Amino acid sequence: MEFTFNEEQKELRQSFRDFIRKEMPPEVEDWSGTYSTPESLGLARAFERRMAEAGWLAVAWPKEYGGRGFTFIEQAIVNEEKGYYGVPTVNSTGLNLAGPSLMIHGSEDQKRKYLPPMTRGEVVWAQGFTEPGAGSDLASLQTKAVQDGDDYIINGQKIFTSAAHVSDYIYLATRTDPDAPKHRGISLFVVPTDAPGVTVRPLWMAGSYSGGTGVNQIGNARNNEVFFDDVRVPATEMVGEKNRGWYVMATTLDFERSGVGGVAGKRREFDELVEYCIETKVGGQRLVDIPKVKGILADIATRLEVLHLLCWRVIWMQSQGTVPNSEASEGRLFEKSYTSWFARQAMAILGPMGPLLGSKWAPLAGRIAGSYVPDQSVHAAGHSNIQRNIIANRGLGLPR
Repeated sequence: MEFTFNEEQKELRQSFRDFIRKEMPPEVEDWSGTYSTPESLGLARAFERRMAEAGWLAVAWPKEYGGRGFTFIEQAIVNEEKGYYGVPTVNSTGLNLAGPSLMIHGSEDQKRKYLPPMTRGEVVWAQGFTEPGAGSDLASLQTKAVQDGDDYIINGQKIFTSAAHVSDYIYLATRTDPDAPKHRGISLFVVPTDAPGVTVRPLWMAGSYSGGTGVNQIGNARNNEVFFDDVRVPATEMVGEKNRGWYVMATTLDFERSGVGGVAGKRREFDELVEYCIETKVGGQRLVDIPKVKGILADIATRLEVLHLLCWRVIWMQSQGTVPNSEASEGRLFEKSYTSWFARQAMAILGPMGPLLGSKWAPLAGRIAGSYVPDQSVHAAGHSNIQRNIIANRGLGLPR
């Protein structure tokens, strides 16, 4: 594995960084992705289109689909900068999950139909995997797709469908053979959200978000549940082979578990914490000069670097044409444990003022307090026990 960058890659990073500093309005910096208001959504989508015009949305996609033909490494460099500087990506599901999966499993007609609008910033996608009775155990999904001539009729429900209320398409997992073992008999479809029979309802979450203001708040974070009532979809919208959808889903989840952008956002949190410790004095002494605080910061920096390298290992494997399985789960598992651990360590440094939110007295504008509040993200992309099972089975070869 090679984690150093050549001169062209360094120049690409600097070029995108310059673009962000010049073109990104301050109103959208650290936009949280919660689509909390029409105004914040409009600003984010406008800047996403500006990135598309400059060729920054999907640099690793083939040129015939609107990309720049770069490698996974270059795409990861851009994603890392986006994560660090809080660049909004409304269509993150399409660009990071559905799009790459379509390139592997989709038909040529599907690629030409769906990929170029993503690279132009014209559409938003959602992912319809999780159900009320099928979360970490996704293979237990019960949403049915029954063939009717040249179409399939879909009935069922999805939950925690991020961005469904602003999306144009849902990348939907269904059961097409109810008699097959649960990991078989699954098929994926592309379903327009405006198709008759599709209903999107809000699912308000107790969590934290910045709302595009840079100040974390509690609550009012929207997710969605989606209902499918006799939704008719052409058979041509099936992605991959019939009843082999589990393998398509596994590919998508491996992309989801390799998010270097999220790690870059955590690095920024740490950098801001260090800066705060340098500038803040307690009893006439800078926080950074207190031995206990220095020890905590050193521990955070060490674990953060481990997480960073785990993510880049996954990206390196993808750049070599291999699909990471246990490696992606290792990174995701470490990230889950790091997130809550970091928040506890940081709150210990901030002291009594640390829990403040929405106050001028809140340290670091409440960012750390917002991270301290647990939400559904700790279970996203599979519960920690699921990640451990994948590592044990696929990584270590242990029996089930």
